Amino acid sequence: MKIYNSIDSFTNESKTIVTLGTFDGVHLGHKKILEKVIFSSKKMNAESIVLTFFPHPRTVLQSVEEMKQLNTIDEKITLMNQMGIDNLVIHPFDKDFSRLTAEEFVRNVLVEQFNIKKIIIGHDHRFGRNRTADINDLIAFGEEYNFEVEQISAEEINEAAISSTKIRNALNEGNIDLANQYLGYEYMISGKVARGKQLGRTIGFPTANIHIEESYKLIPKEGVYIAKVQVFEKTYFGMLNIGTNPTTDTSKNQKIEVYILDFDSDIYDKPITIYFQKRLRDERKFETIDDLKNQLNSDKESTISFFRNNPLH
Repeated sequence: MKIYNSIDSFTNESKTIVTLGTFDGVHLGHKKILEKVIFSSKKMNAESIVLTFFPHPRTVLQSVEEMKQLNTIDEKITLMNQMGIDNLVIHPFDKDFSRLTAEEFVRNVLVEQFNIKKIIIGHDHRFGRNRTADINDLIAFGEEYNFEVEQISAEEINEAAISSTKIRNALNEGNIDLANQYLGYEYMISGKVARGKQLGRTIGFPTANIHIEESYKLIPKEGVYIAKVQVFEKTYFGMLNIGTNPTTDTSKNQKIEVYILDFDSDIYDKPITIYFQKRLRDERKFETIDDLKNQLNSDKESTISFFRNNPLH
């Protein structure tokens, strides 16, 4: 897959099949659209293009604070590549771009830059300045500029049941099962292992503190989770805690740390990826350290039992 950091940087002599959107999460609903793009590109001897945007248009147009997203740019690239997309264009979304009229967008971007043969979009797609143009306008432009338009119905991509917003809500509520079901894969966070206070080591549960560089990445609800942990290109069982460690720490700063079962290696500053499996419980403050250790041992047994019934794959 070829990656372009702006529309202007895209160069290709071939005809293209295009879809566009934020595709946050690249969830099962999105995959219905992407599969159609890939199928059409092969059938019509053209190349597939996904045009997506960063930052999220809503943060630019509505002046809201940074919107938490399901995927980092790197994760989105990986997921699109796994799908088999030929070209991914990640365009910087700003107010100047938002002021393009519908016809300017069609003529300058789709026709002149992308050499479009066909566009495939969802049922409610709107585009152009103030999002005033709809599917009927796009069909008219297609007739004028000689490209096909295919609209995917709400029923076909099951949008009533799956949306990025619903997945964000599920993660904010700690409902990992539902989020993973909608995504079609295990929700993940990635970062580097940072040095912490090493308090876990003193109670027999040494943890890796995870620093996530992308501030826009959505972190699920605070609590204790069963997780798969990928480090050194190997996968391990893990118990993840998102929270403030109220029993041993008074700073009230949120931390993300994972206890990796049967693991004893120096991984400071190494990349680490967490795949969420199941939420075990809320974080809570214990009266004594022994009470905390007893709970952690219980969590460990639950984790081992979970993976015994759900082997790594």
